[in-house]
Amino acid sequence: MTMYYIQYSLSWPLNFFSTLISALGLAPFGKARQARKSSPEEPQPKCISSNLYKPKNKDAEETPHIITMTSESDLSHILAQLSSLPPHSTQTASLLSKAKLTLLHLNALIPGPNTPASLLLLARRTLETGALISIRNQNPDAFTRYYQQLQPFYELPPSSYSASNSKPSEEEAVGQRSKVTGLYLLLLLTKGDYAGFHTLLEGLEVQAMGEGLEGDVFIRYPVMLEQWLMEGQYDRVWGAMKGKGVPSEEFAVFSEVLVVTIRSEIASCSEKAYPSLPIPNAKNLLFLDSEGSVVTFAQERGWVVKDGRIYFPLQQGQDVRTEKEILVASGQVIENTIGYARELETIV
Repeated sequence: MTMYYIQYSLSWPLNFFSTLISALGLAPFGKARQARKSSPEEPQPKCISSNLYKPKNKDAEETPHIITMTSESDLSHILAQLSSLPPHSTQTASLLSKAKLTLLHLNALIPGPNTPASLLLLARRTLETGALISIRNQNPDAFTRYYQQLQPFYELPPSSYSASNSKPSEEEAVGQRSKVTGLYLLLLLTKGDYAGFHTLLEGLEVQAMGEGLEGDVFIRYPVMLEQWLMEGQYDRVWGAMKGKGVPSEEFAVFSEVLVVTIRSEIASCSEKAYPSLPIPNAKNLLFLDSEGSVVTFAQERGWVVKDGRIYFPLQQGQDVRTEKEILVASGQVIENTIGYARELETIV
Protein backbone atom coordinates (compact mmCIF):
# COMPACT_ATOMS: atom_id res chain seq x y z
CA MET A 1 0.00 0.00 0.00
CA THR A 2 2.82 2.36 0.86
CA MET A 3 4.69 1.62 -2.43
CA TYR A 4 1.54 2.26 -4.43
CA TYR A 5 1.14 5.59 -2.70
CA ILE A 6 4.73 6.61 -3.53
CA GLN A 7 4.36 5.68 -7.22
CA TYR A 8 1.06 7.57 -7.42
CA SER A 9 2.65 10.61 -5.76
CA LEU A 10 5.49 10.67 -8.32
CA SER A 11 3.40 9.98 -11.40
CA TRP A 12 0.66 12.49 -10.60
CA PRO A 13 2.72 15.64 -11.39
CA LEU A 14 4.00 14.10 -14.63
CA ASN A 15 0.53 13.16 -15.76
CA PHE A 16 -0.74 16.59 -14.84
CA PHE A 17 1.91 18.45 -16.89
CA SER A 18 1.48 16.06 -19.83
CA THR A 19 -2.26 16.73 -19.84
CA LEU A 20 -1.65 20.48 -19.62
CA ILE A 21 0.82 20.45 -22.54
CA SER A 22 -1.57 18.41 -24.66
CA ALA A 23 -4.41 20.84 -23.90
CA LEU A 24 -2.29 23.79 -25.02
CA GLY A 25 -1.37 22.04 -28.30
CA LEU A 26 2.28 21.63 -27.47
CA ALA A 27 4.37 18.53 -27.93
CA PRO A 28 6.50 17.11 -25.19
CA PHE A 29 10.19 18.12 -25.26
CA GLY A 30 11.46 14.67 -26.19
CA LYS A 31 8.98 14.24 -29.03
CA ALA A 32 9.57 17.77 -30.32
CA ARG A 33 13.31 17.17 -30.42
CA GLN A 34 12.76 13.84 -32.22
CA ALA A 35 10.43 15.57 -34.72
CA ARG A 36 13.00 18.25 -35.51
CA LYS A 37 15.61 15.60 -36.21
CA SER A 38 13.31 13.65 -38.52
CA SER A 39 11.80 16.70 -40.30
CA PRO A 40 13.37 17.22 -43.76
CA GLU A 41 12.22 20.85 -43.92
CA GLU A 42 14.19 21.98 -40.90
CA PRO A 43 17.69 20.46 -41.02
CA GLN A 44 19.70 20.69 -37.87
CA PRO A 45 22.33 23.47 -38.17
CA LYS A 46 25.93 22.52 -37.73
CA CYS A 47 28.22 24.59 -35.60
CA ILE A 48 31.37 25.28 -37.63
CA SER A 49 32.74 28.33 -35.88
CA SER A 50 34.82 26.26 -33.49
CA ASN A 51 36.35 24.33 -36.39
CA LEU A 52 37.26 27.55 -38.19
CA TYR A 53 38.95 29.37 -35.37
CA LYS A 54 40.23 26.63 -33.10
CA PRO A 55 43.03 24.40 -34.41
CA LYS A 56 42.67 20.75 -33.64
CA ASN A 57 46.25 20.27 -32.65
CA LYS A 58 49.55 22.05 -32.27
CA ASP A 59 50.67 21.28 -35.83
CA ALA A 60 47.72 23.20 -37.26
CA GLU A 61 48.86 26.35 -35.42
CA GLU A 62 52.26 26.24 -37.12
CA THR A 63 50.92 25.60 -40.64
CA PRO A 64 50.63 29.29 -41.79
CA HIS A 65 54.22 29.96 -40.72
CA ILE A 66 55.48 26.99 -42.72
CA ILE A 67 53.58 28.11 -45.85
CA THR A 68 55.01 31.65 -45.64
CA MET A 69 58.57 30.44 -45.32
CA THR A 70 58.13 28.06 -48.22
CA SER A 71 56.69 30.80 -50.42
CA GLU A 72 59.57 33.17 -49.64
CA SER A 73 62.08 30.48 -50.48
CA ASP A 74 60.23 29.80 -53.73
CA LEU A 75 60.39 33.50 -54.59
CA SER A 76 64.13 33.56 -53.91
CA HIS A 77 64.56 30.54 -56.15
CA ILE A 78 62.61 32.24 -58.99
CA LEU A 79 64.74 35.37 -58.71
CA ALA A 80 67.90 33.28 -58.85
CA GLN A 81 66.63 31.66 -62.04
CA LEU A 82 65.87 35.05 -63.59
CA SER A 83 69.35 36.37 -62.84
CA SER A 84 70.94 33.32 -64.48
CA LEU A 85 68.95 33.56 -67.72
CA PRO A 86 70.23 35.47 -70.80
CA PRO A 87 68.66 38.92 -71.37
CA HIS A 88 66.24 37.90 -74.14
CA SER A 89 65.26 34.44 -72.89
CA THR A 90 61.71 33.27 -73.55
CA GLN A 91 61.40 31.95 -69.98
CA THR A 92 61.58 35.36 -68.32
CA ALA A 93 57.90 36.19 -68.88
CA SER A 94 56.62 33.01 -67.22
CA LEU A 95 59.06 33.31 -64.31
CA LEU A 96 58.06 36.92 -63.70
CA SER A 97 54.40 35.90 -63.68
CA LYS A 98 55.12 33.21 -61.07
CA ALA A 99 57.05 35.70 -58.95
CA LYS A 100 54.23 38.24 -58.99
CA LEU A 101 51.66 35.57 -58.16
CA THR A 102 53.78 34.56 -55.18
CA LEU A 103 53.89 38.19 -54.05
CA LEU A 104 50.13 38.38 -54.38
CA HIS A 105 49.75 35.19 -52.33
CA LEU A 106 51.97 36.66 -49.61
CA ASN A 107 50.07 39.97 -49.71
CA ALA A 108 53.34 41.76 -50.49
CA LEU A 109 52.63 43.27 -53.91
CA ILE A 110 51.99 46.51 -52.02
CA PRO A 111 54.02 47.07 -48.84
CA GLY A 112 52.10 47.13 -45.58
CA PRO A 113 52.99 48.10 -42.02
CA ASN A 114 53.28 44.44 -40.97
CA THR A 115 55.25 43.20 -44.00
CA PRO A 116 58.54 41.60 -42.86
CA ALA A 117 61.78 43.23 -43.96
CA SER A 118 62.92 40.08 -45.76
CA LEU A 119 59.72 40.01 -47.79
CA LEU A 120 60.02 43.73 -48.60
CA LEU A 121 63.48 43.13 -50.02
CA LEU A 122 62.28 40.22 -52.15
CA ALA A 123 59.24 42.16 -53.43
CA ARG A 124 61.30 45.20 -54.39
CA ARG A 125 63.92 43.03 -56.07
CA THR A 126 61.20 41.24 -58.06
CA LEU A 127 59.73 44.47 -59.40
CA GLU A 128 63.15 45.93 -60.18
CA THR A 129 64.08 42.79 -62.09
CA GLY A 130 60.86 43.04 -64.09
CA ALA A 131 61.55 46.70 -64.90
CA LEU A 132 65.07 46.00 -66.20
CA ILE A 133 63.90 43.02 -68.24
CA SER A 134 61.17 45.19 -69.81
CA ILE A 135 63.81 47.70 -70.90
CA ARG A 136 65.96 44.98 -72.48
CA ASN A 137 62.90 43.69 -74.32
CA GLN A 138 62.13 47.27 -75.48
CA ASN A 139 58.73 47.30 -73.79
CA PRO A 140 58.32 50.85 -72.38
CA ASP A 141 54.70 50.30 -71.29
CA ALA A 142 55.63 47.34 -69.08
CA PHE A 143 58.59 49.29 -67.69
CA THR A 144 56.27 52.19 -66.77
CA ARG A 145 53.95 49.82 -64.88
CA TYR A 146 56.86 48.34 -62.92
CA TYR A 147 58.16 51.83 -62.15
CA GLN A 148 54.79 52.88 -60.74
CA GLN A 149 54.54 49.69 -58.65
CA LEU A 150 57.99 50.37 -57.20
CA GLN A 151 57.14 53.84 -55.87
CA PRO A 152 55.52 52.64 -52.59
CA PHE A 153 58.68 50.61 -51.87
CA TYR A 154 60.96 53.57 -52.63
CA GLU A 155 58.97 55.82 -50.29
CA LEU A 156 59.57 53.56 -47.29
CA PRO A 157 62.20 54.65 -44.75
CA PRO A 158 65.51 52.76 -44.92
CA SER A 159 64.85 51.18 -41.52
CA SER A 160 61.93 49.20 -43.01
CA TYR A 161 64.40 46.98 -44.87
CA SER A 162 66.31 45.98 -41.75
CA ALA A 163 65.21 42.85 -39.89
CA SER A 164 66.59 44.17 -36.59
CA ASN A 165 67.22 47.56 -35.08
CA SER A 166 70.62 47.70 -36.80
CA LYS A 167 71.21 50.09 -39.69
CA PRO A 168 70.56 48.43 -43.10
CA SER A 169 73.28 48.31 -45.72
CA GLU A 170 73.22 50.76 -48.62
CA GLU A 171 72.14 48.05 -51.04
CA GLU A 172 69.26 47.02 -48.77
CA ALA A 173 68.09 50.58 -48.17
CA VAL A 174 68.32 51.86 -51.76
CA GLY A 175 68.32 48.84 -54.06
CA GLN A 176 68.41 49.88 -57.72
CA ARG A 177 66.31 53.00 -57.27
CA SER A 178 68.80 55.34 -58.98
CA LYS A 179 69.10 53.08 -62.00
CA VAL A 180 65.35 52.60 -62.45
CA THR A 181 64.66 56.31 -61.92
CA GLY A 182 67.37 57.33 -64.40
CA LEU A 183 65.88 54.99 -67.00
CA TYR A 184 62.44 56.50 -66.43
CA LEU A 185 63.88 60.00 -66.91
CA LEU A 186 65.42 58.87 -70.18
CA LEU A 187 62.08 57.37 -71.23
CA LEU A 188 60.36 60.71 -70.61
CA LEU A 189 63.08 62.38 -72.67
CA THR A 190 62.56 60.06 -75.64
CA LYS A 191 58.82 60.76 -75.52
CA GLY A 192 59.39 64.51 -75.47
CA ASP A 193 57.64 64.82 -72.09
CA TYR A 194 59.82 67.64 -70.79
CA ALA A 195 57.23 68.73 -68.22
CA GLY A 196 57.16 65.28 -66.62
CA PHE A 197 60.96 65.14 -66.83
CA HIS A 198 61.46 68.35 -64.85
CA THR A 199 58.66 67.53 -62.38
CA LEU A 200 60.33 64.25 -61.47
CA LEU A 201 63.75 65.88 -61.35
CA GLU A 202 62.56 68.56 -58.94
CA GLY A 203 61.09 65.87 -56.69
CA LEU A 204 64.43 64.06 -56.64
CA GLU A 205 66.24 67.27 -55.71
CA VAL A 206 63.85 67.82 -52.81
CA GLN A 207 64.42 64.26 -51.57
CA ALA A 208 68.20 64.75 -51.85
CA MET A 209 67.83 67.65 -49.35
CA GLY A 210 70.38 69.91 -51.02
CA GLU A 211 73.07 67.27 -51.44
CA GLY A 212 72.78 67.44 -55.22
CA LEU A 213 72.44 64.74 -57.83
CA GLU A 214 75.73 65.28 -59.67
CA GLY A 215 77.35 62.31 -57.98
CA ASP A 216 74.70 59.87 -59.18
CA VAL A 217 75.80 58.63 -62.60
CA PHE A 218 72.38 57.18 -63.45
CA ILE A 219 70.62 60.52 -62.83
CA ARG A 220 73.36 62.71 -64.26
CA TYR A 221 73.31 60.98 -67.66
CA PRO A 222 69.70 61.89 -68.69
CA VAL A 223 70.08 65.36 -67.16
CA MET A 224 73.10 66.10 -69.38
CA LEU A 225 71.33 64.80 -72.47
CA GLU A 226 68.30 66.98 -71.80
CA GLN A 227 70.47 70.07 -71.35
CA TRP A 228 72.31 69.47 -74.62
CA LEU A 229 69.07 68.83 -76.46
CA MET A 230 67.65 72.14 -75.25
CA GLU A 231 70.83 73.90 -76.40
CA GLY A 232 70.75 72.18 -79.79
CA GLN A 233 74.13 70.50 -79.23
CA TYR A 234 73.15 67.32 -81.00
CA ASP A 235 76.77 66.36 -81.67
CA ARG A 236 77.45 66.15 -77.93
CA VAL A 237 74.32 64.07 -77.44
CA TRP A 238 75.47 61.73 -80.20
CA GLY A 239 78.94 61.44 -78.70
CA ALA A 240 77.60 60.70 -75.21
CA MET A 241 75.30 57.96 -76.48
CA LYS A 242 77.97 56.29 -78.59
CA GLY A 243 80.90 56.68 -76.22
CA LYS A 244 81.81 55.17 -72.88
CA GLY A 245 79.59 57.54 -70.95
CA VAL A 246 76.57 55.22 -71.11
CA PRO A 247 76.02 53.99 -67.51
CA SER A 248 74.71 50.50 -68.39
CA GLU A 249 73.36 48.37 -71.20
CA GLU A 250 69.75 49.32 -70.37
CA PHE A 251 70.57 52.98 -71.05
CA ALA A 252 72.04 51.99 -74.41
CA VAL A 253 68.65 50.57 -75.43
CA PHE A 254 67.02 53.94 -74.79
CA SER A 255 69.89 55.71 -76.52
CA GLU A 256 68.95 54.07 -79.81
CA VAL A 257 65.39 55.33 -79.44
CA LEU A 258 66.65 58.81 -78.59
CA VAL A 259 68.84 58.87 -81.72
CA VAL A 260 65.75 58.26 -83.85
CA THR A 261 63.96 61.10 -82.08
CA ILE A 262 66.89 63.49 -82.58
CA ARG A 263 67.24 62.52 -86.23
CA SER A 264 63.55 63.16 -86.85
CA GLU A 265 63.76 66.58 -85.18
CA ILE A 266 66.80 67.56 -87.23
CA ALA A 267 65.07 66.45 -90.41
CA SER A 268 61.99 68.57 -89.61
CA CYS A 269 64.16 71.62 -88.97
CA SER A 270 66.14 71.03 -92.17
CA GLU A 271 62.96 70.92 -94.25
CA LYS A 272 62.05 74.40 -93.05
CA ALA A 273 65.55 75.90 -93.11
CA TYR A 274 66.93 74.74 -96.47
CA PRO A 275 65.50 74.15 -99.94
CA SER A 276 68.09 71.41 -100.53
CA LEU A 277 71.25 69.87 -99.11
CA PRO A 278 74.15 67.86 -100.58
CA ILE A 279 74.01 64.23 -99.60
CA PRO A 280 77.42 64.29 -97.74
CA ASN A 281 76.24 67.25 -95.64
CA ALA A 282 72.97 65.52 -94.88
CA LYS A 283 74.86 62.41 -93.78
CA ASN A 284 76.82 64.38 -91.18
CA LEU A 285 73.81 66.41 -90.14
CA LEU A 286 71.58 63.37 -89.57
CA PHE A 287 74.30 61.21 -87.95
CA LEU A 288 73.97 58.48 -90.57
CA ASP A 289 76.70 55.98 -91.37
CA SER A 290 76.69 56.09 -95.19
CA GLU A 291 75.24 57.97 -98.14
CA GLY A 292 73.09 54.95 -98.92
CA SER A 293 71.46 55.35 -95.52
CA VAL A 294 70.82 59.00 -96.38
CA VAL A 295 69.02 58.03 -99.59
CA THR A 296 66.91 55.45 -97.74
CA PHE A 297 66.04 57.96 -95.02
CA ALA A 298 65.18 60.62 -97.63
CA GLN A 299 62.81 58.25 -99.42
CA GLU A 300 61.09 57.43 -96.14
CA ARG A 301 60.56 61.16 -95.51
CA GLY A 302 59.31 61.80 -99.02
CA TRP A 303 62.32 63.87 -100.09
CA VAL A 304 63.56 64.03 -103.65
CA VAL A 305 67.11 62.79 -104.32
CA LYS A 306 68.59 64.15 -107.55
CA ASP A 307 72.10 64.91 -108.81
CA GLY A 308 73.73 64.23 -105.46
CA ARG A 309 71.41 66.56 -103.56
CA ILE A 310 68.33 66.20 -101.42
CA TYR A 311 65.43 68.52 -102.26
CA PHE A 312 62.96 69.13 -99.47
CA PRO A 313 59.26 69.53 -100.26
CA LEU A 314 57.89 73.04 -99.92
CA GLN A 315 55.72 73.76 -96.93
CA GLN A 316 52.21 75.02 -97.57
CA GLY A 317 52.30 78.74 -98.44
CA GLN A 318 56.10 78.78 -98.62
CA ASP A 319 57.94 80.24 -101.59
CA VAL A 320 61.26 79.07 -102.96
CA ARG A 321 64.15 81.08 -101.57
CA THR A 322 67.67 81.23 -102.91
CA GLU A 323 70.72 80.65 -100.78
CA LYS A 324 71.51 84.38 -100.97
CA GLU A 325 68.11 85.23 -99.52
CA ILE A 326 68.64 82.70 -96.74
CA LEU A 327 72.01 84.29 -95.85
CA VAL A 328 70.47 87.76 -95.81
CA ALA A 329 67.69 86.60 -93.49
CA SER A 330 70.23 84.91 -91.21
CA GLY A 331 72.27 88.13 -91.07
CA GLN A 332 69.19 90.08 -90.03
CA VAL A 333 68.46 87.61 -87.25
CA ILE A 334 72.04 87.88 -85.98
CA GLU A 335 71.98 91.67 -86.12
CA ASN A 336 68.70 91.81 -84.20
CA THR A 337 70.01 89.42 -81.54
CA ILE A 338 73.14 91.55 -81.02
CA GLY A 339 70.98 94.64 -80.71
CA TYR A 340 68.80 93.00 -78.06
CA ALA A 341 71.90 91.99 -76.12
CA ARG A 342 73.25 95.56 -76.14
CA GLU A 343 69.93 96.94 -74.91
CA LEU A 344 69.82 94.41 -72.07
CA GLU A 345 73.39 95.31 -71.13
CA THR A 346 72.56 99.02 -70.92
CA ILE A 347 69.50 98.22 -68.76
CA VAL A 348 71.52 96.19 -66.33
